[in-house]
Amino acid sequence: MSQKLNLVDADTLLSTPMEKTQIIEQDSAKTKSSMRTLPLVGSFREYFLQVKEAQELNKKACGNCYNYEYDGYVFVDELGERMKPDYLTSQFPAFIQRHGLRKMRFHDLCHSCASLLLANGVPLKQIQEWLGHSDFSTTANIYAHLDYSSKLSSAQAMVSGCRCPRPGISKANGAT
Repeated sequence: MSQKLNLVDADTLLSTPMEKTQIIEQDSAKTKSSMRTLPLVGSFREYFLQVKEAQELNKKACGNCYNYEYDGYVFVDELGERMKPDYLTSQFPAFIQRHGLRKMRFHDLCHSCASLLLANGVPLKQIQEWLGHSDFSTTANIYAHLDYSSKLSSAQAMVSGCRCPRPGISKANGAT
């Protein structure tokens, strides 16, 4: 049986000019394309099973103190409280520093993902669906310049489809 993960952008973080943050909760996606199902492969499947197991242990250990309001959500803390939408973004710099990685924003992982998929021959339409872009042009405009292999194959097609004259030989010089 194939395992799947349904992704929904369930929280939106809004900042006002007064620098106060307001969290708007919703159990639906911002756009239809944001709601997508992706295959759960290899170590990701194992990781999420471990998360679920840890949550079950936390429920037993915390008893009535555990917040069941967000039961079934992946990103809750040990007490079942929903993590803030900016948690990953805010914690990411410390994570990459601890692991000796070069400085980057959390969102740069989306670009890295798309670049790796493209470099491995995944069509832009499939990358659009994986990333949850609502419009193909968004994906194409951001990542099309990275598709060097398709440019190379286009150039090869041009070479094999054209009969270019050899340098120095022309009909005027008696070539047939």
